[in-house]
Amino acid sequence: MAALLLPATLLVLGLLVAPMAMLFRISLNRYDAAQMMQEALTAENYLRALADPYYREVMATTLGVALSSTLLALLIGFPAAYWLARMESRWKSLATILTLFPLLVGNVVRAAGWMALLGRDGAINAALIGTGLIAEPLPMLYTTGAVIAGILAVVAPYMILTLAAVIEAIPRSVEEAAANLGAGPLTSFRRVVLPLALPGVAAGCVLVFILCMNAYATPVLLGGPQFKMMAPAVYDQFVRGTNWPFGAALAFLLLIVTLVLTILGSTILAGRSRSR
Repeated sequence: MAALLLPATLLVLGLLVAPMAMLFRISLNRYDAAQMMQEALTAENYLRALADPYYREVMATTLGVALSSTLLALLIGFPAAYWLARMESRWKSLATILTLFPLLVGNVVRAAGWMALLGRDGAINAALIGTGLIAEPLPMLYTTGAVIAGILAVVAPYMILTLAAVIEAIPRSVEEAAANLGAGPLTSFRRVVLPLALPGVAAGCVLVFILCMNAYATPVLLGGPQFKMMAPAVYDQFVRGTNWPFGAALAFLLLIVTLVLTILGSTILAGRSRSR
């Protein structure tokens, strides 16, 4: 059995662990404008990132967008997942394919579509002005709301499909029994469906939160140059500033925060699921 795990283990070590170890080593070096970096073993890059109010604000913005997007994905995705899981029509396969369809479009192309919708001369403003609801275009593009909407369009299919797989495994007889005992639809959902679906909620929220924390193309295109999240900030340090040690430190801080919050959230949801 151990021999069967060897190829996958070597692949993970070669493609994930080794590059991350190299990146961590780079984060301990010093930046040098002439040589790009000097060999060292110092934590000054991490201390600088933690002490700088700008990067604390960038991290706070990233957390706010990620948590908001995850919560909205859960609120929007749960009804869609329930409908998909309980669907018995021959069109269920088509509905599943349509749910997956947004994932076939690249993030840049999708963000460009949102720019065409949300711009000052975009379709939404043109429709509102044409119907007389507004006199001047609304500033929808390059806002936090535009970024959250763009990210939500990316992560919603992941949430829906993850929840649908868990809800589909919940027997219908459990809900029917609750109805026979006098429970209404909302009570049945709160007391029966939701507790049994908590493992799917945990898995979907973890997956979506990780994707949101590391979003790059959507914040850059829909947020504009003034809107900063951690992934674009890391890219700027590597490519524009050529400060690899500091960029690597920012990348590891993003990784640490994401892992800590993911483990904390998973533990809380798992504990609630066991208690129920």
